[in-house]
Amino acid sequence: MSQMVHIVDRRHDARNKSTVNRQRFLRRFKGQIRDAVRQAIGRRNVRDIDAGEEVHITGKDISEPQFRHGRPGVWRRVNAGNDRFVPGDELDRPSGGAAGSGSGQASPDGESLDDFVFTLSREEFLDIFFEDLALPNLVKTQLAQIQEYQSRRAGYTPTGTPANISIRRSMRGAAGRRIAHGAPLKQRLQALQAEWEQVVAERGEGDPRARELEEEMARLRHRLEAIPFIDEFDLRYTHRVRVPQPSTQAVMFCLMDVSGSMDEERKQIAKRFFMLLYLFLRRTYERIELVFVRHHTQAAEVDEDEFFHSRESGGTVVSSALALTLKIVRERYGSQAWNVYVAQASDGDNWNDDSPLCRQLLDESLLPLCQYYAYIEINDEQPRNLWEEYARLLPRHRERFAMQRIATPADIFPVFRSLFQKRLS
Repeated sequence: MSQMVHIVDRRHDARNKSTVNRQRFLRRFKGQIRDAVRQAIGRRNVRDIDAGEEVHITGKDISEPQFRHGRPGVWRRVNAGNDRFVPGDELDRPSGGAAGSGSGQASPDGESLDDFVFTLSREEFLDIFFEDLALPNLVKTQLAQIQEYQSRRAGYTPTGTPANISIRRSMRGAAGRRIAHGAPLKQRLQALQAEWEQVVAERGEGDPRARELEEEMARLRHRLEAIPFIDEFDLRYTHRVRVPQPSTQAVMFCLMDVSGSMDEERKQIAKRFFMLLYLFLRRTYERIELVFVRHHTQAAEVDEDEFFHSRESGGTVVSSALALTLKIVRERYGSQAWNVYVAQASDGDNWNDDSPLCRQLLDESLLPLCQYYAYIEINDEQPRNLWEEYARLLPRHRERFAMQRIATPADIFPVFRSLFQKRLS
């Protein structure tokens, strides 16, 4: 009589099981989640970027396909006829609102499923927001000061750790060794077997020569059986070497106008834009240098804290910031290895005689050294003289020069995405 055995699996779930399931869910509904993030961009400001986002997914999108057995046998079905409508008839809209829409009269008929609400964390929201953004034209590489290495396979080695053993390569080597060692013995054994058969046929099995041949064949078979299936000599391990990789170097110049014409509201918009740019660069690129430049009548290179929080103000001479940027580029980032980027934020109000000089500095000196230059004018009125001068550069430098206007804080996100959208190579 057989005995029934019950096996109970009491192992705990893996520590990261919920994380894996969550990532699988994000991949499956990435389209709906991306749409929700895109809608959230239009109603957020930079201060809200630390928060997550609630994603609503309709019930039909999370329904799982199901299989069931069909009705067995051969059978017929009779469907009711249609005596009211013909193709092309238009149906009246039901009165009282759709079931579950939240409006209209209550009805005993119909049922629906509430949307599934899924909350994105801050990190997940930012990952989706930044996934299709990049610094344009990031192509230059530096080979002299390489700090990045990549592990690559470099054949096999007879020594290594058990984790790196190559079973296929080891077994192939063992098979080759057995063939090489056993082939001469097998050939000798076949020759002795043929001679033994001839001696037995002529003289019988009791002949002394036949017994000598049998002993010799036994020794050869023992030597064949003693050849190990796999030997330590056969073991091969995957060999990996660290190969230096070209390291892309980039520097971003952040130029902000802090003159008297930039009132507090415009300065706050500029700060929010640069905060978003700063967050994007730090999350997307492991090593990128940032240079902060503030200017009114005079320009100065400052640190991050002073750039975002200093209350210094004055007149407006935009060319001072461009001249300082050009000087820093030539002194510290003048080699061909650096990708130079500039983001300039201003209200466009500049001394009239200075705006043509700004265009000349950009056209002849700064733009040829830059991979990308973005000018953001924070102004809800007519374009100022600086915008008009910069617009003359677009026909010649359209690939590396871009201009956008921000009127309200709600424009920060769309403008940012427009300036740093990934270009197809």
